[in-house]
Amino acid sequence: MGATKYYDIKITVLKKLDVGDIHEKYASEGVPTNCSKYKEGQEFISKNCNKPEGFCSWAWAGLQDKVVYLALGHDYPWVKQKGTEIFCCADGLHPVLYKLERIELTS
Repeated sequence: MGATKYYDIKITVLKKLDVGDIHEKYASEGVPTNCSKYKEGQEFISKNCNKPEGFCSWAWAGLQDKVVYLALGHDYPWVKQKGTEIFCCADGLHPVLYKLERIELTS
């Protein structure tokens, strides 16, 4: 029995959301108002469904199953573009939107 073939998945930091009103009410003093880990437009590649180097472990915990789903060749019916998913990090004080895209090599 052969090994499962996974597509590579490109993860792009689509948008860092500003939730200033929530942050002001709940965040501890001195905590940055938005995610300081990434810049919008920053890209990562997941190979064999592994967490890309330098990618946030907390964000990865939330989107890993979506990476696997796309890497196996499946599509989300609610997204216009095949092989794509939009995901939001679960950090309520520093939410980040990610675009996941299956990399399909053409021969």
